[in-house]
Amino acid sequence: MDTTTARELILLVLLLKMLAAASIASIMARFGYFKRLLFVPNKTMQERLQFGLVLGIPLMFGAALRIILQYQSPDLGMEGAILAGVLGGTVAGITAGALAAFPALLHQEVLALPFLVLAGGMGGFACYMAANKDDRWHFSPFFDLNLYRWFRQRFGYPRGDWQMFFFLLIVVLDACRMLLGRAFPASLFYLLNGSALVVIAICLTSIACVAIPITIWRNSRNEMLIEEQRRLLVQARLDALTAQINPHFLFNTLNSIASLARTDPESARQVIFKLASILRQLLKKHENFSTLRDEITFVDDYVSIEVVRFGNEKLRIVKDVDEETLPLMVPSMLLQPLIENAIRHGLSPRVEGGEILLRGYRQDGRLMLEVRDNGVGIPAEALERVFDKSGEDQGIGISNVRERLRVLYGADFTFQIECPAEGGTSIRMGIPVLTN
Repeated sequence: MDTTTARELILLVLLLKMLAAASIASIMARFGYFKRLLFVPNKTMQERLQFGLVLGIPLMFGAALRIILQYQSPDLGMEGAILAGVLGGTVAGITAGALAAFPALLHQEVLALPFLVLAGGMGGFACYMAANKDDRWHFSPFFDLNLYRWFRQRFGYPRGDWQMFFFLLIVVLDACRMLLGRAFPASLFYLLNGSALVVIAICLTSIACVAIPITIWRNSRNEMLIEEQRRLLVQARLDALTAQINPHFLFNTLNSIASLARTDPESARQVIFKLASILRQLLKKHENFSTLRDEITFVDDYVSIEVVRFGNEKLRIVKDVDEETLPLMVPSMLLQPLIENAIRHGLSPRVEGGEILLRGYRQDGRLMLEVRDNGVGIPAEALERVFDKSGEDQGIGISNVRERLRVLYGADFTFQIECPAEGGTSIRMGIPVLTN
């Protein structure tokens, strides 16, 4: 085989080696267990060991394929050990390096174990040297970009220093592998061709085989960070909406107590006890969802307070809830603001009081909830502004409930307000069926 053919063959091997690194990294990124180990910010000793084992297994198979097939491309032992060390720490790097060396030891390559363990340890040292652990995720396979960052950031931010340090570390380890392989034939696997350009290509390929998986996994990490930020934003919005609902309910109840304090102190005392019971339930709620049964129990406690104020003969609650819907999950504090709105703005203006109907049933695979009163209804001009929280008090409870449904379910819910000709107001909601 002439020199040109041998050079072309090595270059082909280097290309296939990078493709193998990219393929293995992409496959591993699909496994949730591996991603959990990879993205844990502060790994325990057990997690570091597990990470090294998980990453070392494909490295071990790659070395075995190299020995069995007599083809160099699948062997990523050095690069994988460095990668495990820089992302998982020294323990992970040493573990992955030891696993990668196992098939080579069986093939009488006696220097494989100490060298690959050293490579994993040096990867762990590089992890330790990173002033900011996020710097590891910005390592690039492009030599020119690393140089540019280094010169630009040399006197400002230390990321460029670490990038060049890690870059040179891989080159030094690859050069040591070549020297050891030449000094002790058949004791350590290495790629080498007399051409200086091919030697440079080999070193750059090793760098790329470390940087390509980092780039692939960084994209997965960015997606997870974006999703986490989106989840935190949704949680913050829900907390803000719930915080608006709870004081709204509390202030209205305190007004009821104030109106009874002078005329009926005993009733005021009973309302305070019931309010304390409700507040204890509110303090126990840390989840965004609860069962429909719990929500109805909460509504019963609230209505018992309003009954003291209005009287049994002036405020009547009728429940028509299918038994099968009671274990289903609904957003916490979903029904109480609507019941409160119906009492304050529908029934309170009527001297004779009125009735509220609460319905719950399943229809077309959805949970349907309806709160209907026979009160004064909502004027047509006010109905158009009912979802405006900046408007009158009537819209606060309704608009918050609708906004919470939108945050939780996106477009997968229905919320309708109707004012029938016979009077009163009907609010009907349809939400996905969720079980505990």
